[in-house]
Amino acid sequence: MIRIFISSVQSEFSKERKMLYDYISKDDMLSKFFLPFIFEKHPAKGDTVKKVYLDEVSKSDIYLGLFGKDYGFEDEEGISPTEREYDQAAKLKKTRLIFIKDVNEEHRNTKEKKLIVKSEKSVVRKKFSSAMELKASVYSALVRYLEDNGQIRTGPFDATFHPEATLDDLDPEKITNFIRKARYERRFPLPIETPPEILLAHLNLLKNDRLTNAAILLFGKQPQRFFLSSEVKCAQFYGYTVEKPIPAHQVYKGTVFEMADQAVDFVLSRIDLWVGTRAETNAVPTRYEIPREAILEAIVNAVVHRDYTSNASVQVMLFRDRLEV
Repeated sequence: MIRIFISSVQSEFSKERKMLYDYISKDDMLSKFFLPFIFEKHPAKGDTVKKVYLDEVSKSDIYLGLFGKDYGFEDEEGISPTEREYDQAAKLKKTRLIFIKDVNEEHRNTKEKKLIVKSEKSVVRKKFSSAMELKASVYSALVRYLEDNGQIRTGPFDATFHPEATLDDLDPEKITNFIRKARYERRFPLPIETPPEILLAHLNLLKNDRLTNAAILLFGKQPQRFFLSSEVKCAQFYGYTVEKPIPAHQVYKGTVFEMADQAVDFVLSRIDLWVGTRAETNAVPTRYEIPREAILEAIVNAVVHRDYTSNASVQVMLFRDRLEV
C-alpha cells in the first residue's frame, strides 16, 4: 500500500482531515492503493509526540499538506509541527502534494506565508476554497500519481513510464547496434556515437530521465527483471496436435529483438528447405516450406503486440502441417 501522511494545523482543518481520511479509506479505487494517516486516528502520548509523527512521515510515500491562514503551535525554535513534517518529507525526497486554502492574504500568518513559498518546489500546489474542491483536487493528484508510477494506465503500455527503471538498466551496446543497423537499412539520421539519452529522447522513449516500458523491452540488459512473462516459448511436435514426446522445446528471453530473432531461427531450423540448381543462375535458389517472411511477420507481431501486463507468454508451436503463434 502507498502510505499518505496528511499534515496541517489540526484546529484549522479538523473537518477536512477527517473528510480526506474517510474518503481515501473508503473510495472503491483509492482504497486499493492508498493508506492515509492522521494523528487523530493514531494519537501519540508523552514527550515522544514529535518523534512519532516525524517517523510516520519517514515511513510514508506521500506528504499531503493542507496550508491555510494559521501557522500553528511553535516549538522552542519557533517552528510548527506542520513545517517540521514538511521539512522531513523534503529531506527524504518524498512526493509532496500541497493544497492551499484560498483566504485573504491579510489574514494569513506571516510564517504560514513563508511555508507556502518554501513549498513551491513541491510536485503539486493547488488552491481550494471548499471541501468539495479539495476532495476533487486530491483525487486528481492521487490518480496522476498512480499513472506516473505505472500503477494504473490510461495510455498504451509501451508509452507508459516505468516507475523504477533507469538508464543503468539499459545496454549501451544494444543501443549502438540499433543505430548502426537503422542507419544502414533506413538512413537513420542520428550518428552511431549518439549518447543513449539523446537516442531515447529522439524515439520518445525517455522524458525527464524517466524510461518508458518500450525502452526496457527494446534495449534492456535484463528486460525480464521488470517483465517476468516477457518470453517466447517454442515447441515442435511430431504430429498434428499437442502431445508427447516433444522433440524440441526452447524458452527465449532478452529484448524483443532477441526473442523474435531466436524464435524465427527455431522455426527455420526445423522446417524443410528446398535447394535448387545453378541451371539458370550462378546463385543456388532456396525456398523454405513456409515462407520466411510469413514466419517473421507472425512472430514479430506476436512479440510486439502482446499484452505485457498478462502472465501469459508468446507461444510458437510447430506441427507437422502448420505453424501456430
